[in-house]
Amino acid sequence: MIPHSRTASLLALGALGAICLTGCSSDERPVQKLKPLALKEQVSNIVKSADGYAVNWAGVLTNANPWHFGEHVVATIVGHDAKGTEVVRLDQPLDAVPPGGSLAFTGQAGAAEKPARVTIQYRPAQWRPAARIASAFQRFPITRSQTLPQKDGSYLITGYVGNPYQLSAGSLVVNALLRDKAGKLLGGGSTFVDDVKAGSPPRFILTVSGLPRGAQVARTEITARTWGSTGRPYEELALAGAIPVHTATPTSEPFAVDRSTQIVSEYKQ
Repeated sequence: MIPHSRTASLLALGALGAICLTGCSSDERPVQKLKPLALKEQVSNIVKSADGYAVNWAGVLTNANPWHFGEHVVATIVGHDAKGTEVVRLDQPLDAVPPGGSLAFTGQAGAAEKPARVTIQYRPAQWRPAARIASAFQRFPITRSQTLPQKDGSYLITGYVGNPYQLSAGSLVVNALLRDKAGKLLGGGSTFVDDVKAGSPPRFILTVSGLPRGAQVARTEITARTWGSTGRPYEELALAGAIPVHTATPTSEPFAVDRSTQIVSEYKQ
């Protein structure tokens, strides 16, 4: 028979051990660490304009986090002249970067003096968990696209943007990135399309100018995305569901024997 005092001591030690285990388990709980956005590519071009110089840029941000939107991102474009004096600075609010996806962006600013060097930086994103997995955020299909060189050295880009979702997209941004044979980013441009309904893709037209003299464009990457600093518009489309890919009823006769059922039956025997 265990004495009452020893029993009380054992109970007290057990309670302390339970408290210790609870505290240790909470302290050791893994904390999810989100990776920062990465500026995968950037390019800038400078051309003479009527009132000084026009600075054009293009870039690609990537989001390696498959469960979070990168929101309220602002790119800062800074240009310095040959002496290091700042001659242009612009803050450009960017659209939300989708989970596990990328964001192409372009822009233009004027400068009184010619910049010798232009850099693109960005403020850290604010992270918000997505309501759906990354694969639910489908791309907006681009069809019948054309890249047409113009006499002034610019490029006219046209095409149609579709909507794979059941809801209409209120406003989409279309970005075009021009690349050479080696895949190097040369420049880009963007435009908007509104009220994009499934089954009736609107046409877009945009112009990319200010490319380096002698640049040889071999490939054009065109992407479309929802407009806005948050991922809410994209999320609402994904939550409403995508249009089924196959909607026609099969016309062929069904199989006489379901081979999968037959194989399972044979395996059980």
